[in-house]
Amino acid sequence: MSIVTSEAPAVIVTIDDSVGILELARPQVFNALSSRMHQELLQGMRRFEEDPRVRSVLLHTRGYNFCTGADLEEVKAIRGSRERLAAFLETGHETMLAIEQSPLPVVAAAQGLTLAGGLELLLSVDIAFAAKSARFGDQHGQFGLVPGWGGSQRLPKAIGLRRSLDLLLGVRWIDAETARDWGLVNYVVADDGLTEEALTFCRTLATRSRAGLATMKRLARAGIDLDLKDGLRLETKVAGDALEHGDATEGLSAFESRRKPRFI
Repeated sequence: MSIVTSEAPAVIVTIDDSVGILELARPQVFNALSSRMHQELLQGMRRFEEDPRVRSVLLHTRGYNFCTGADLEEVKAIRGSRERLAAFLETGHETMLAIEQSPLPVVAAAQGLTLAGGLELLLSVDIAFAAKSARFGDQHGQFGLVPGWGGSQRLPKAIGLRRSLDLLLGVRWIDAETARDWGLVNYVVADDGLTEEALTFCRTLATRSRAGLATMKRLARAGIDLDLKDGLRLETKVAGDALEHGDATEGLSAFESRRKPRFI
């Protein structure tokens, strides 16, 4: 299943059993993020959320590099208009928030270079795999620019203030092992096994309760911005609600019967 347009799609949208797959498909420009690419990412996420078969999402890319940032040709074309530039930045924010706030867990597989806007895209997912040869960085400062899609806000939450400033101010690349040690990615795998490893992880998620995964993701993300007392209060309420859900009944029954749960 793919989004059909009169042009070749910027994002290939497919479903593999219960895994929704988003593939950035502009390798000729290092998968630079254009307005059209953002729109197609949003369309893909909405389609997956409306399809009850889909339990998780894999975000990966065609070509050697994951994503090296915003489409600079588009940026140059709109630079003289604050209104158009604001719309371009807002479109990016909408994409990142759609991924971050989606009830579906989103897993990324990053290879080659992940820079600037590509790093901001990576920061919006829930779980990240990296090829062993992958490199990560933020190049905005090198060219007198500032992150516009949440990099200055999400990066410190993900890896801490000083490490974030090291990337934002130092303008250097880090390798995959360092990215894992810093908490930017979860797993480092062989280059030739990257997509399959990430897809296998997604298929494992697909055996879980769709409602349970959505609730767990919402709790964890909400807790980042709450103090512990408020976070625990929220968890108590949500945990009580979850016990009344049919998936909890099936899960407990499966546990007692020593079988795998069969979630709808």
